Amino acid sequence: MAKRVTTLFIRDDSINLLVMKGEQVQKWASLPLEPGLVSQGLIVDEEQVADKVKQIFKETGAKTHKVIIALSGHDSLYRVISLPELPEAVLPEAIKREAKRTIPTPLEEVYFSYQYLPAPKGESRVFLATFPRNLVDAMVRTLRQAGVKPHIMDSAPLALCRIADEPRAIIVNARLDHLDIIVLTDRLPQVIRRLSLPTETESFEERLPFIAEEFNRTVAFYNSSHVEKPLDTTVPVLVCGDLAEEPETWQSAVGGADYSVAALPSPLEPPEGFNPNEFMVNIGLALKELLPEKEGANFSIVNFNALPEAYLPERFSIVRVLLPVVTIIGTGLIIFAIILILYNRTEIATLRSQVTTVETSVTELQGETSGLRAQINSAEATADALNAKFVTMERGRARIYLDLSEIEDLARENVSFREIVHTGSSITVKGTAPNVGLIYSYARDLRDSPRFSKVWVSFVYGSSGSFNFDFSVIK
Repeated sequence: MAKRVTTLFIRDDSINLLVMKGEQVQKWASLPLEPGLVSQGLIVDEEQVADKVKQIFKETGAKTHKVIIALSGHDSLYRVISLPELPEAVLPEAIKREAKRTIPTPLEEVYFSYQYLPAPKGESRVFLATFPRNLVDAMVRTLRQAGVKPHIMDSAPLALCRIADEPRAIIVNARLDHLDIIVLTDRLPQVIRRLSLPTETESFEERLPFIAEEFNRTVAFYNSSHVEKPLDTTVPVLVCGDLAEEPETWQSAVGGADYSVAALPSPLEPPEGFNPNEFMVNIGLALKELLPEKEGANFSIVNFNALPEAYLPERFSIVRVLLPVVTIIGTGLIIFAIILILYNRTEIATLRSQVTTVETSVTELQGETSGLRAQINSAEATADALNAKFVTMERGRARIYLDLSEIEDLARENVSFREIVHTGSSITVKGTAPNVGLIYSYARDLRDSPRFSKVWVSFVYGSSGSFNFDFSVIK
């Protein structure tokens, strides 16, 4: 039986609702919002927007539970971070520390979610996303006021990434008030930029120079850090939003470059009267649960539930359901046991005659038990020794992790590592930096750290723009 999925996307100017059953569109509706009710993804008037949400669900007859929702993506940040391969127990704390280091916004002001990515041996890769708390809290309060129960949350840019079936692509989602530019490679969004478009311009054509400028800036930014495989005109550009309705402007939107530009294709067979371009974010949300894994597919692998834990619906508890049944069964068993005891009283006299024989056997077994107890004591002593060694190893591993974290945290910008070898009392650090001054500054920072007693710069070699270095660090 095909699964039914309900998705809701509240934009600044409208509310979009889409209900799908399997790959078939069942219901859809779009309800305009008056200016000022929602501003840059923040619901300003929660009561009026809640009334609009109630209206669209009532008009479509869609169910209000288990709804997948999307944030606009305003002020959200996305990062792909790399960490050393760490024990699973400490990985969440390491991710939180790295998020605090790399995300410019204080973590107290955002919710953050992450997903583990495939990584080479010895490395952990994570896709990290942050969402402003005020936007999320206002969204959930509004939906609760409307009687809607969300159970999955995503952002609009990540939903769009899920639609493109291309190994490499650039998605441009342009509307009158905002612009999304997304770079996809290897089924992963590498760059996501969301910008507000100038409000002083009145027509979409007047916004084209700004769109072209930001498109070229995004491509240049990506290429600067991927010189081995830069974006070029062979990479398809997929457009959606208001831009998709203006094909004559596509080449201007990409700065006049010779890119292959096409509308972002919908993976659905649209019913009569349904415009997929208006519901692209909703379609991407539905694909969170409906997207089939097939060989050769290039859909984005990023798919996590960004709804904060505090807002997740209560999980079904089998214990609460079975407890009354177990109680009834237990009561029946007790009654049956009482009846059985009364019945067996007549057998007690016969059994007593057998007790003497059993006691003799017990005496013999007690002698054997003494020998077994001695063996158990010996095994317990061996286990205690092994446990002490394990504790020592765990402490050593923790110290190594703290040493490596300190070395990475003190690294200046543009300092990259080729090799870090930890031998207990000393550490060899090999890396690359753009200039010698940066290398010696990094060495001084390590020397000033309370974790290390001495630092020797044993090797520096290179030419303009790239210098290799070797440090010997003593704890």
